[in-house]
Amino acid sequence: MANLNPVNIANADSKQTELFDQIQNAFGAVPNMFKTIGHSSSALESMWTSFGALAKGNIGAKLGEQIAVLVADINRCEYCLSAHTVLGQNAGATLDQMNAAQRGIAEDAKSQAALDFASKLVRFNGQVRESDVQAVRAAGFSDSDIAEILAHVALNIFTNYTNVAFDVEVDFPKVSLTKR
Repeated sequence: MANLNPVNIANADSKQTELFDQIQNAFGAVPNMFKTIGHSSSALESMWTSFGALAKGNIGAKLGEQIAVLVADINRCEYCLSAHTVLGQNAGATLDQMNAAQRGIAEDAKSQAALDFASKLVRFNGQVRESDVQAVRAAGFSDSDIAEILAHVALNIFTNYTNVAFDVEVDFPKVSLTKR
């Protein structure tokens, strides 16, 4: 794995500083992932604003975080698994629910359909079948919701690849990946 050192915030330019300030206000700190992708203010803005946009979505923060831990585990991203386990608990999920979601298991049929669809998106590089989309619809998701599930998957692939490719140091309580 390559290493891209985190940006020293004290040396950040004005655009980076503006974004780091927003992240600091949201988290109480600037997580290493943002400091690492922050070498490019455009990449940082893309990542940060995507989180903000999806936070306003319809599927809810809890399900979004469950999707995140599943995608992180499939992509072998300990950083995102650790971060989203904490964020999922902050969104109302129990630790047991987050651990189950990491393995692709949900406590209700609707959430299970979303996790199954998210898993197929990742495992098959987006090449899902019409029957896969129909299964998510049958579980009660609208086309808007289905597009949002895909957006969560895509954002998490971006963050997973950032952390795995650049070997970003985990600055959340560590959660172990499953054995796949």
